Amino acid sequence: MDAEKLSLYLCLYHSRSISVLVFSRLLKEFGTLERIQSLPAEQLQDLGFDEGKIAQLKMPQKNARVAQLLEKDMNWAENSQHSIICYESSHYPTLLKEVSCAPPVLYVVGDKTHLRTPQFAIVGSRKASIDGRRNAYWMANELSQAGLTISSGMAKGIDSYAHQGALDAQCPTIAVMGTGADRVYPACNDSLAQQIKLNGALVSEFPLGTPPHAYNFPRRNRIISGMSLGTLVVEATHKSGSLITSRYALEQNRDVFAFPGPISKQSSHGCHRLIKEGAKLVESPDDILEELGVSLQQTPDSFKPDSKNPASDDALSAPQIQAILDAIGYQGCVIQVISNETGLEYQQLSTCLLELEMQGKVLVEGGRYFRVT
Repeated sequence: MDAEKLSLYLCLYHSRSISVLVFSRLLKEFGTLERIQSLPAEQLQDLGFDEGKIAQLKMPQKNARVAQLLEKDMNWAENSQHSIICYESSHYPTLLKEVSCAPPVLYVVGDKTHLRTPQFAIVGSRKASIDGRRNAYWMANELSQAGLTISSGMAKGIDSYAHQGALDAQCPTIAVMGTGADRVYPACNDSLAQQIKLNGALVSEFPLGTPPHAYNFPRRNRIISGMSLGTLVVEATHKSGSLITSRYALEQNRDVFAFPGPISKQSSHGCHRLIKEGAKLVESPDDILEELGVSLQQTPDSFKPDSKNPASDDALSAPQIQAILDAIGYQGCVIQVISNETGLEYQQLSTCLLELEMQGKVLVEGGRYFRVT
């Protein structure tokens, strides 16, 4: 998109006389800004626009405030890692155009080409349990290897582990933000945001500099679900914000999936409610891949040792073996999680896991390790 059209988009986007909701609905109805501007004044009047708004639509005016914001946007977009994508752009997510209030403008940090790849959303509780974090990581890791780009909200808990699972599989991931694209929230995820910039994209519909207002996050959830083929809720209480994302997904006619959990845990209640209401129960990545018609491109346990850190041949101590068993737990996890939690390298860890499997202390199913009772 040329600079002139981008400037027109941004002028309307920042305008206080034309709301973002109205701008979005016009684009969904008429497709392009050029077509909107070519509409007869009488037709716009019939749609409820007064003379002032009609004039602003046909020839957007830059007052001092809009001019300042426009200059800020253009300066920001000069960075090679930054992009401003408009509704008409070839990089705008195709599925997102189908939602009822698609953002007219998206600010992107990272590789904008990932926005047109098949996406799948994984969301859940910020106060995630150990099993919830492991499940989010496992699902993201395997689904991304199957060719799906994992999208989430970069919040603490489930979101963060979903992003990390994709990154550790050396696959891209997309974080949809509730702040301006020039801010990272929560601050503790700055390192994660830097990784996503290098292999994925940070996306926001909010103007640069927007702080983390609480009301921004439910609004951004429609983008997470809107870009995706489906949404998986890993853990959620009855009042979890993740249920907002699943509600948007249902409204957008997308598949909703949910992980079951112990009935005694509050963090399972939201998922169980979704399953009662028709969400698809998930026990493994295959459940999602079969529903979406996607086949695995790689084997689930196709992790590669880090060639920069050759493993030691020394036998592991009893405390190290116990640490491995504790890391595995009885709910199961992939080898990457065990490595992350124990600090052991792959070759060393793989040898020990094989011995534990031969001793009957560990069971391997679908690329996941389970501790045997």
